[in-house]
Amino acid sequence: MPQIADRIRNLPPYIFATISQQKRQLASDGADIISMDAGSPDLPPPDSVIDALAHSARNPQHHGYAGYSGTPGFRAAVARHYAQRFHTEMDPDTEILPLLGSKEAVIYFSLAYLNAGDIALVPSVGYPSYSMGARIAGATVHYLPSSAETGYLPDLSNLSAELAQKARILWLNYPNNPTGAIANVDDYQPIVDFCLKHDILLLSDNPYYDITYDRNQGISIFEVPRARPIAVELMSLSKTYNMAGWRLGAALGDAPYIKALLNLKSNVDSGHFRPVYDAGIEALDHTARSWIEARNAIYERRRDLLVSLLPAAGLQAEPPGGAMYVWARVLQGNGADYARGALQHAHVSIAPGGTYGPDGEDYVRFSLVNPEPRIQEALDRLRLWQEIRSR
Repeated sequence: MPQIADRIRNLPPYIFATISQQKRQLASDGADIISMDAGSPDLPPPDSVIDALAHSARNPQHHGYAGYSGTPGFRAAVARHYAQRFHTEMDPDTEILPLLGSKEAVIYFSLAYLNAGDIALVPSVGYPSYSMGARIAGATVHYLPSSAETGYLPDLSNLSAELAQKARILWLNYPNNPTGAIANVDDYQPIVDFCLKHDILLLSDNPYYDITYDRNQGISIFEVPRARPIAVELMSLSKTYNMAGWRLGAALGDAPYIKALLNLKSNVDSGHFRPVYDAGIEALDHTARSWIEARNAIYERRRDLLVSLLPAAGLQAEPPGGAMYVWARVLQGNGADYARGALQHAHVSIAPGGTYGPDGEDYVRFSLVNPEPRIQEALDRLRLWQEIRSR
């Protein structure tokens, strides 16, 4: 049999694919699984977004290819949104490129800017695709210490001059997955200055900027002084508008970055179905702030309930300031063992913290994607499982 390439043989399975397979097996045996692992919103998009999709799909001229750069209307809507939300002007023709969700660009920018021997700087607690993208590209991952003590900001203070010279990209993500940490302009500024000094591409993965609590506000990297020349931002409609399955987002940055991404992306896919773009325009242009605030209030109630119930299940967490997750420390044992046992014995599926990097080993991540009665049931199951374990 022909041998697969090293880049695949050495690539571990994506954790949520593995968890999904385990859940399917348990469900086939009759188990009722409460899924709190993946960040897949359980609430629908605004009604007008669904209506826009249906209306566009009925147009017989909307079923061909929509173009490698998406539709001008969608790019213009992203530009309008950034101008209104972040007071940032972007050229929709040269500085915005639609994405099949922001996740694909995590891999594409690694392929576009990393060679073998280069270094990707990745927070030691962060979205796993940052490190996987670097490995697919044949580069080396260097984890930047990131912990609760520093507000889950990456620590650059001990990075050697040699590593800084070899680094080509650095990933940031706030509101943060998995921790829910928030960052402001002052937090970003030293990172921007570091990337300017060392000519490093700063990649801001920003799908949660409008999911915040307790009067916190998400920001754009382009609000940080001097960031524009060395930064690209990835935005997504998946979480902001409950459109995860629609796979619609965009990359924003200076024209050379977008041109490089388009050169790679156009050799791989052919863009979206036109009605998805039209629905995205509706979401960006016409979703009322009150709709977002009402949705966030639902997540906030779920967050508060979950955090209050965790201690009885052998876990501890601080209420996150944003995103749609709760990052919980395992009080006895480690995250991998806890998540494995929770699924097998309590039929509650959560994500092991080690998935998110070496400083996540003692944690698990819960997604706020279940109604409150289901969260209560999940934590009751985990509490009973813990009581049995401690006998």
